[in-house]
Amino acid sequence: MNTSVSAAPMSELTAATTASIRLLTLGRTDYRATWAAMQRFTDARSEATDDEIWLTEHPPVYTLGLAGRIEHLHTPAGIDIVHSDRGGQITYHGPGQVVMYTLIDLRRRRLGARALVRLLEMAVIDCLAEYGVPAHGRVDAPGVYVGAAKIAALGLKLRRGASYHGLALNVSMDLSPFAGIDPCGFPGLAVTQTKALGIDQPADLLARHLAEVFIVLLQTNYPIPVE
Repeated sequence: MNTSVSAAPMSELTAATTASIRLLTLGRTDYRATWAAMQRFTDARSEATDDEIWLTEHPPVYTLGLAGRIEHLHTPAGIDIVHSDRGGQITYHGPGQVVMYTLIDLRRRRLGARALVRLLEMAVIDCLAEYGVPAHGRVDAPGVYVGAAKIAALGLKLRRGASYHGLALNVSMDLSPFAGIDPCGFPGLAVTQTKALGIDQPADLLARHLAEVFIVLLQTNYPIPVE
């Protein structure tokens, strides 16, 4: 698997193109390197640049968003800590978690930030529903929940009219590092994952399924206008 994201042209990565959206599978990547690659992509994009969806997973890392407070980190246990430019509070990334980064030109699609958050939540909800698992969002806390337990976290950055960062879906991972934080800033918030809910799908297949559901929602509701 890849261990970093370089400045190489995107054509050198595994990709599939779908109506002005490119779906890239990056393998396992370093969080900081992937973050930097998203910034470079966003800064370099033009009105003609295709939107991209990046699928990846990260080695163990705690990330604090712009609203994150260090007091929500209790026992780091040797896990790397990164202060990120995404929205939101603190979360954990690790192997067995699907991370889907959405690099979308919002202005071109006439898509607002809140609408994008809702699309991301609906993609997870619809994906889980296909496996018979009912899930829902919360008005007071963005993300996706099964019962009272959080299964997917969201965080976005808007820059130059475009988005980057995205969502993380817990699939088949060691959940114990979540005990060292207040997930998304909520003390005592329970977390769960698809494996615990009886979904017997490996992370890579579930990642692609999730991305395909999101792309359909995006293209159906916010297509690129034809001039």
